[in-house]
Amino acid sequence: MSTHPPLLRFQTYPAEALRVIAGANAGDGIGLGDDALPGDIYRLSGKHGLEKLSISDAGDDGTPCVADGSTVGKSGEDLAISACHMLMGPSGEVVELLLLTRHTADGPHLHILPLSPLKDDTEYELVGSETASAPDRFADIASVSFLAGTHLTMANGAQCPVEHLSVGDVVLTRDHGPQPIRWIGFQTRRATGAAAPVRITEGTLNTSRDLRLSPQHRLFIWQRRDELGAGRAEVMVKAELLINGTTVLREEGGHVDSYQIVFDGHEIIYAEGIAVESLLVTGQNRALLPEDLAVKGSSAAAAQAAALEVDDDRPDDMVERLSRASRGMGKE
Repeated sequence: MSTHPPLLRFQTYPAEALRVIAGANAGDGIGLGDDALPGDIYRLSGKHGLEKLSISDAGDDGTPCVADGSTVGKSGEDLAISACHMLMGPSGEVVELLLLTRHTADGPHLHILPLSPLKDDTEYELVGSETASAPDRFADIASVSFLAGTHLTMANGAQCPVEHLSVGDVVLTRDHGPQPIRWIGFQTRRATGAAAPVRITEGTLNTSRDLRLSPQHRLFIWQRRDELGAGRAEVMVKAELLINGTTVLREEGGHVDSYQIVFDGHEIIYAEGIAVESLLVTGQNRALLPEDLAVKGSSAAAAQAAALEVDDDRPDDMVERLSRASRGMGKE
Protein backbone atom coordinates (compact mmCIF):
# COMPACT_ATOMS: atom_id res chain seq x y z
CA MET A 1 0.00 0.00 0.00
CA SER A 2 1.18 3.53 -0.76
CA THR A 3 2.78 5.46 2.08
CA HIS A 4 1.28 8.71 0.81
CA PRO A 5 -1.55 7.83 -1.61
CA PRO A 6 -2.40 10.61 -4.08
CA LEU A 7 -5.67 12.36 -3.29
CA LEU A 8 -5.29 15.19 -5.77
CA ARG A 9 -3.26 15.83 -8.89
CA PHE A 10 -2.70 19.29 -10.35
CA GLN A 11 -0.60 20.74 -13.13
CA THR A 12 1.78 23.35 -11.68
CA TYR A 13 4.65 25.63 -12.68
CA PRO A 14 7.75 26.37 -10.65
CA ALA A 15 7.53 29.91 -9.25
CA GLU A 16 10.46 31.05 -11.41
CA ALA A 17 8.36 30.39 -14.52
CA LEU A 18 6.42 33.61 -13.84
CA ARG A 19 9.00 36.39 -13.71
CA VAL A 20 8.80 40.14 -13.12
CA ILE A 21 9.72 42.01 -16.29
CA ALA A 22 9.01 45.48 -14.86
CA GLY A 23 8.69 46.66 -11.27
CA ALA A 24 10.32 46.46 -7.86
CA ASN A 25 11.21 42.77 -8.17
CA ALA A 26 12.44 42.84 -11.77
CA GLY A 27 14.03 39.55 -12.79
CA ASP A 28 12.61 37.53 -9.89
CA GLY A 29 10.03 34.79 -9.98
CA ILE A 30 6.73 35.36 -8.22
CA GLY A 31 6.99 34.95 -4.46
CA LEU A 32 5.46 35.83 -1.11
CA GLY A 33 5.27 39.01 0.93
CA ASP A 34 7.60 41.70 -0.40
CA ASP A 35 8.55 39.35 -3.22
CA ALA A 36 5.08 39.90 -4.69
CA LEU A 37 4.25 43.61 -4.83
CA PRO A 38 1.16 45.09 -6.53
CA GLY A 39 2.10 46.87 -9.72
CA ASP A 40 4.84 44.43 -10.73
CA ILE A 41 4.44 43.17 -14.30
CA TYR A 42 4.92 39.43 -14.92
CA ARG A 43 5.39 37.22 -17.95
CA LEU A 44 5.27 33.42 -18.17
CA SER A 45 8.51 31.92 -19.43
CA GLY A 46 8.01 29.43 -22.25
CA LYS A 47 10.95 27.29 -21.13
CA HIS A 48 9.08 26.07 -18.05
CA GLY A 49 6.34 23.55 -18.75
CA LEU A 50 3.58 22.31 -16.51
CA GLU A 51 4.46 19.47 -14.15
CA LYS A 52 2.19 17.16 -12.18
CA LEU A 53 2.10 17.73 -8.43
CA SER A 54 0.33 14.91 -6.61
CA ILE A 55 -0.92 15.75 -3.11
CA SER A 56 -1.73 13.57 -0.09
CA ASP A 57 -2.49 13.97 3.60
CA ALA A 58 0.66 13.60 5.69
CA GLY A 59 -1.05 12.60 8.92
CA ASP A 60 -4.08 12.82 11.16
CA ASP A 61 -3.83 16.60 11.26
CA GLY A 62 -4.49 16.70 7.52
CA THR A 63 -1.27 18.49 6.64
CA PRO A 64 -0.81 18.21 2.88
CA CYS A 65 2.33 16.62 1.51
CA VAL A 66 3.73 15.42 -1.79
CA ALA A 67 2.14 12.10 -2.72
CA ASP A 68 3.66 8.96 -4.15
CA GLY A 69 4.18 9.17 -7.90
CA SER A 70 4.35 12.98 -8.06
CA THR A 71 6.47 14.40 -10.88
CA VAL A 72 7.27 17.34 -8.61
CA GLY A 73 9.20 16.80 -5.37
CA LYS A 74 9.65 13.72 -3.20
CA SER A 75 6.94 11.72 -1.49
CA GLY A 76 6.28 12.95 2.03
CA GLU A 77 7.62 16.50 1.62
CA ASP A 78 5.36 18.96 3.45
CA LEU A 79 3.25 21.39 1.46
CA ALA A 80 1.62 24.64 2.50
CA ILE A 81 -1.04 26.65 0.66
CA SER A 82 0.73 29.97 1.08
CA ALA A 83 -1.05 32.66 -0.95
CA CYS A 84 -3.63 33.47 -3.58
CA HIS A 85 -2.39 36.05 -6.09
CA MET A 86 -4.64 38.03 -8.42
CA LEU A 87 -3.20 39.26 -11.70
CA MET A 88 -4.76 41.34 -14.45
CA GLY A 89 -4.19 40.55 -18.10
CA PRO A 90 -3.95 43.03 -21.00
CA SER A 91 -7.70 42.89 -21.69
CA GLY A 92 -8.67 43.41 -18.06
CA GLU A 93 -9.27 39.72 -17.33
CA VAL A 94 -8.42 38.60 -13.80
CA VAL A 95 -6.22 35.52 -13.43
CA GLU A 96 -5.97 33.87 -10.02
CA LEU A 97 -3.24 31.50 -8.93
CA LEU A 98 -2.31 29.73 -5.73
CA LEU A 99 1.26 29.68 -4.50
CA LEU A 100 2.21 26.43 -2.79
CA THR A 101 5.34 26.04 -0.65
CA ARG A 102 7.11 22.67 -0.76
CA HIS A 103 9.43 22.20 2.20
CA THR A 104 12.58 20.20 1.45
CA ALA A 105 15.91 19.50 3.13
CA ASP A 106 17.39 22.20 0.88
CA GLY A 107 14.83 24.80 1.89
CA PRO A 108 11.43 25.93 0.59
CA HIS A 109 10.43 25.70 -3.07
CA LEU A 110 7.45 27.60 -4.47
CA HIS A 111 5.02 26.28 -7.05
CA ILE A 112 2.23 27.97 -9.01
CA LEU A 113 -1.19 26.31 -9.25
CA PRO A 114 -3.16 28.38 -11.79
CA LEU A 115 -6.85 28.75 -11.05
CA SER A 116 -7.23 30.38 -14.46
CA PRO A 117 -5.18 29.69 -17.60
CA LEU A 118 -1.87 31.54 -17.95
CA LYS A 119 -0.75 32.38 -21.48
CA ASP A 120 2.79 32.51 -22.82
CA ASP A 121 4.17 35.89 -23.94
CA THR A 122 1.41 37.76 -22.13
CA GLU A 123 1.97 40.51 -19.58
CA TYR A 124 0.14 40.32 -16.25
CA GLU A 125 0.03 42.96 -13.53
CA LEU A 126 -0.15 41.82 -9.92
CA VAL A 127 -3.15 43.60 -8.42
CA GLY A 128 -3.59 41.83 -5.09
CA SER A 129 -2.63 38.97 -2.80
CA GLU A 130 -4.37 37.13 0.03
CA THR A 131 -2.97 34.63 2.50
CA ALA A 132 -5.77 33.89 4.96
CA SER A 133 -8.20 32.82 2.23
CA ALA A 134 -5.71 30.71 0.25
CA PRO A 135 -6.49 27.37 2.01
CA ASP A 136 -10.21 27.92 1.44
CA ARG A 137 -9.62 28.66 -2.24
CA PHE A 138 -7.65 25.45 -2.49
CA ALA A 139 -10.43 23.57 -0.70
CA ASP A 140 -12.87 24.86 -3.33
CA ILE A 141 -11.03 23.22 -6.20
CA ALA A 142 -10.08 20.13 -4.17
CA SER A 143 -13.70 19.29 -3.31
CA VAL A 144 -15.75 17.02 -5.53
CA SER A 145 -18.99 18.77 -6.39
CA PHE A 146 -22.28 18.12 -8.14
CA LEU A 147 -23.67 21.03 -10.11
CA ALA A 148 -27.23 22.23 -9.62
CA GLY A 149 -29.69 20.17 -11.65
CA THR A 150 -27.83 16.89 -11.15
CA HIS A 151 -30.16 14.02 -10.17
CA LEU A 152 -29.04 11.58 -7.47
CA THR A 153 -30.64 8.17 -6.88
CA MET A 154 -32.42 7.98 -3.54
CA ALA A 155 -32.89 4.83 -1.44
CA ASN A 156 -36.39 4.34 -2.86
CA GLY A 157 -35.16 4.68 -6.46
CA ALA A 158 -36.45 8.22 -6.96
CA GLN A 159 -34.30 10.69 -8.86
CA CYS A 160 -33.83 13.91 -6.88
CA PRO A 161 -32.05 17.10 -8.00
CA VAL A 162 -29.13 17.73 -5.68
CA GLU A 163 -30.37 21.22 -4.81
CA HIS A 164 -33.56 19.70 -3.33
CA LEU A 165 -31.73 17.40 -0.91
CA SER A 166 -31.54 17.95 2.83
CA VAL A 167 -29.41 16.55 5.64
CA GLY A 168 -30.94 13.24 6.73
CA ASP A 169 -32.26 12.30 3.29
CA VAL A 170 -31.37 8.71 2.47
CA VAL A 171 -29.39 8.03 -0.70
CA LEU A 172 -28.61 4.69 -2.36
CA THR A 173 -24.92 3.75 -2.14
CA ARG A 174 -23.16 0.99 -4.04
CA ASP A 175 -21.42 -0.67 -1.10
CA HIS A 176 -23.51 0.10 1.98
CA GLY A 177 -27.09 0.36 0.71
CA PRO A 178 -29.26 3.26 1.94
CA GLN A 179 -27.22 5.92 3.78
CA PRO A 180 -28.33 9.25 5.31
CA ILE A 181 -26.68 12.48 4.22
CA ARG A 182 -24.66 14.02 7.06
CA TRP A 183 -23.83 17.37 5.47
CA ILE A 184 -24.41 19.31 2.26
CA GLY A 185 -22.04 22.05 1.20
CA PHE A 186 -22.91 24.81 -1.24
CA GLN A 187 -20.82 27.32 -3.16
CA THR A 188 -21.30 29.63 -6.08
CA ARG A 189 -18.01 29.80 -7.94
CA ARG A 190 -16.58 31.19 -11.15
CA ALA A 191 -16.46 28.55 -13.87
CA THR A 192 -12.91 29.22 -15.00
CA GLY A 193 -9.67 27.29 -15.09
CA ALA A 194 -9.32 24.67 -12.38
CA ALA A 195 -12.91 25.33 -11.22
CA ALA A 196 -14.57 25.06 -14.66
CA PRO A 197 -16.95 22.09 -14.57
CA VAL A 198 -16.92 19.06 -16.84
CA ARG A 199 -20.07 18.08 -18.76
CA ILE A 200 -20.54 14.43 -19.70
CA THR A 201 -23.25 14.47 -22.36
CA GLU A 202 -26.39 12.35 -22.20
CA GLY A 203 -25.75 8.73 -23.17
CA THR A 204 -21.97 8.95 -22.73
CA LEU A 205 -20.83 6.21 -20.34
CA ASN A 206 -24.56 5.36 -19.99
CA THR A 207 -25.62 8.67 -18.40
CA SER A 208 -29.39 9.21 -18.43
CA ARG A 209 -28.97 12.99 -18.78
CA ASP A 210 -26.09 15.42 -19.12
CA LEU A 211 -23.93 15.05 -16.00
CA ARG A 212 -21.97 18.08 -14.77
CA LEU A 213 -19.25 17.59 -12.18
CA SER A 214 -16.24 19.39 -10.75
CA PRO A 215 -12.99 18.46 -12.57
CA GLN A 216 -11.57 16.46 -9.62
CA HIS A 217 -14.75 14.41 -9.19
CA ARG A 218 -14.13 10.70 -9.77
CA LEU A 219 -16.42 8.29 -11.60
CA PHE A 220 -16.50 4.63 -10.58
CA ILE A 221 -16.51 2.23 -13.52
CA TRP A 222 -16.64 -1.55 -13.47
CA GLN A 223 -14.91 -3.00 -16.53
CA ARG A 224 -16.35 -6.20 -17.90
CA ARG A 225 -13.20 -6.25 -20.02
CA ASP A 226 -9.97 -4.56 -18.95
CA GLU A 227 -9.86 -2.06 -21.82
CA LEU A 228 -7.49 0.27 -19.94
CA GLY A 229 -4.95 -2.40 -19.06
CA ALA A 230 -5.38 -1.48 -15.40
CA GLY A 231 -5.08 -5.09 -14.26
CA ARG A 232 -8.38 -4.87 -12.39
CA ALA A 233 -12.07 -4.62 -13.12
CA GLU A 234 -12.85 -1.61 -10.89
CA VAL A 235 -11.39 1.80 -11.75
CA MET A 236 -11.99 5.38 -10.69
CA VAL A 237 -11.45 8.17 -13.20
CA LYS A 238 -11.40 11.93 -12.64
CA ALA A 239 -13.93 13.76 -14.78
CA GLU A 240 -11.31 16.08 -16.27
CA LEU A 241 -9.38 13.09 -17.67
CA LEU A 242 -12.39 12.19 -19.80
CA ILE A 243 -12.50 15.49 -21.71
CA ASN A 244 -12.40 14.79 -25.45
CA GLY A 245 -13.98 17.91 -26.93
CA THR A 246 -17.04 16.09 -28.27
CA THR A 247 -18.98 13.99 -25.75
CA VAL A 248 -17.15 15.24 -22.64
CA LEU A 249 -16.57 18.97 -22.46
CA ARG A 250 -15.05 21.64 -20.25
CA GLU A 251 -17.58 24.41 -19.56
CA GLU A 252 -15.79 27.74 -19.18
CA GLY A 253 -17.44 31.00 -18.25
CA GLY A 254 -19.97 32.49 -15.87
CA HIS A 255 -20.77 31.17 -12.42
CA VAL A 256 -22.08 27.79 -11.25
CA ASP A 257 -23.84 26.54 -8.12
CA SER A 258 -22.14 23.44 -6.73
CA TYR A 259 -22.96 21.03 -3.91
CA GLN A 260 -20.83 18.65 -1.84
CA ILE A 261 -22.46 15.57 -0.30
CA VAL A 262 -20.96 14.00 2.85
CA PHE A 263 -21.92 10.67 4.45
CA ASP A 264 -20.41 8.92 7.48
CA GLY A 265 -17.83 7.52 5.08
CA HIS A 266 -16.64 7.83 1.51
CA GLU A 267 -19.39 6.34 -0.69
CA ILE A 268 -20.07 5.49 -4.31
CA ILE A 269 -23.48 6.88 -5.22
CA TYR A 270 -25.43 7.30 -8.46
CA ALA A 271 -25.74 10.57 -10.39
CA GLU A 272 -27.73 10.63 -13.62
CA GLY A 273 -27.70 6.84 -13.48
CA ILE A 274 -23.94 6.21 -13.20
CA ALA A 275 -21.64 5.60 -10.25
CA VAL A 276 -19.64 8.53 -8.85
CA GLU A 277 -18.03 9.31 -5.51
CA SER A 278 -19.27 11.38 -2.60
CA LEU A 279 -16.93 13.87 -0.95
CA LEU A 280 -13.91 12.14 0.61
CA VAL A 281 -13.10 14.17 3.73
CA THR A 282 -9.40 15.09 3.72
CA GLY A 283 -7.19 17.72 5.27
CA GLN A 284 -7.46 19.71 2.05
CA ASN A 285 -11.24 20.12 2.16
CA ARG A 286 -11.91 19.85 5.93
CA ALA A 287 -11.98 23.67 6.06
CA LEU A 288 -15.28 23.58 4.15
CA LEU A 289 -17.03 21.48 6.79
CA PRO A 290 -18.52 22.75 10.05
CA GLU A 291 -16.18 22.35 13.01
CA ASP A 292 -18.81 20.43 14.99
CA LEU A 293 -19.49 17.90 12.23
CA ALA A 294 -18.27 14.58 13.63
CA VAL A 295 -17.05 13.14 10.34
CA LYS A 296 -13.37 12.36 10.04
CA GLY A 297 -11.23 11.56 7.06
CA SER A 298 -10.18 7.95 6.56
CA SER A 299 -6.67 7.13 5.43
CA ALA A 300 -7.87 3.63 4.51
CA ALA A 301 -10.64 5.04 2.29
CA ALA A 302 -8.19 7.47 0.69
CA ALA A 303 -5.71 4.67 -0.02
CA GLN A 304 -8.42 2.43 -1.45
CA ALA A 305 -9.68 5.15 -3.79
CA ALA A 306 -6.12 6.02 -4.85
CA ALA A 307 -5.43 2.35 -5.63
CA LEU A 308 -8.40 2.28 -8.02
CA GLU A 309 -7.71 5.64 -9.65
CA VAL A 310 -6.52 5.86 -13.23
CA ASP A 311 -3.41 8.02 -13.50
CA ASP A 312 -3.09 11.10 -15.70
CA ASP A 313 -1.13 9.17 -18.34
CA ARG A 314 -4.19 8.09 -20.23
CA PRO A 315 -5.05 7.04 -23.80
CA ASP A 316 -6.71 9.65 -25.99
CA ASP A 317 -9.70 7.36 -26.52
CA MET A 318 -10.40 6.97 -22.78
CA VAL A 319 -14.18 7.48 -23.13
CA GLU A 320 -14.47 5.00 -25.98
CA ARG A 321 -12.45 2.38 -24.09
CA LEU A 322 -14.46 2.79 -20.91
CA SER A 323 -17.71 2.63 -22.86
CA ARG A 324 -16.63 -0.69 -24.36
CA ALA A 325 -15.32 -1.90 -21.01
CA SER A 326 -18.60 -1.25 -19.21
CA ARG A 327 -20.46 -3.28 -21.84
CA GLY A 328 -17.87 -6.04 -22.05
CA MET A 329 -17.33 -5.40 -25.76
CA GLY A 330 -14.04 -5.64 -27.58
CA LYS A 331 -12.75 -3.09 -30.08
CA GLU A 332 -14.64 -3.29 -33.34
